Amino acid sequence: MKKLVFDYEMKLSFSSPVTDHRFQLRCIPTTGPRQQVVDVEVRLEPEVELDTTVDSFDSVVMTGFIPEPHTMFNYSVTGIAFVDNEHIKPEIHKPLYRFNSALTIPGPTINALIETCKARIDALPSDGTPVDQAREVMDEVFKAFVYTPASTTIRTTAEEALAQHKGVCQDYAHVMLSVCRHVGLTARYIAGLLDGEGATHAWVEIYHENRWIGLDPTHNRMVDDNYITIAHGRDYRDCMLDIGIFSGCNVEQSQWVNASVHEQEL
Repeated sequence: MKKLVFDYEMKLSFSSPVTDHRFQLRCIPTTGPRQQVVDVEVRLEPEVELDTTVDSFDSVVMTGFIPEPHTMFNYSVTGIAFVDNEHIKPEIHKPLYRFNSALTIPGPTINALIETCKARIDALPSDGTPVDQAREVMDEVFKAFVYTPASTTIRTTAEEALAQHKGVCQDYAHVMLSVCRHVGLTARYIAGLLDGEGATHAWVEIYHENRWIGLDPTHNRMVDDNYITIAHGRDYRDCMLDIGIFSGCNVEQSQWVNASVHEQEL
């Protein structure tokens, strides 16, 4: 088990004032089968009253409305997560994680990767577990990509990313999800934080023996106690940390994000 102190901050700047700003946030890590989260504090600027609910994927969802003109929107989330990957609690899975989602529908490039992965899986010992199979997929996905910031967008599909053989963690996860679901594995997308300084991260979980087990295709390794889960779903679209709409004239926006996770002695 590790005690991880986290601080996630997002700053959004607008080139001219906007009004009628409605937003939805999924930015709070929640207590779940592999982590316990305490001392969470959320700060918003401008200050606004939030409505808080839990969605069908067990993510905390905060919504708000800012009618007044403003040129920036900032929020931060701080807290402590006790992560224990060695003692993940059992959890019932949803059948929907076996099937294609909007961003993971395979095309010719992914279909070719599926065949390669099937051959590797067929070569495993007969007692190979779903996690063993997923590790074969993860290795092939890792080898298929060159990590390239700004080479894709949040709308890029798994097929599009793999076809250009470059992307970011979201793309690695989407391709792995697509392949896993077509070799018979139940798999879901995870949005979260990783030990250190930087941005948010994405990885995959495979369902095995009533538990979700994490694999990180961007780094080609198993998920350990250095990872904090924020949200999970079928793909990125179920786990968007922030989304919003507003009114304005020829408005350009720029975003700054920083995620900080550091271990603290127990």
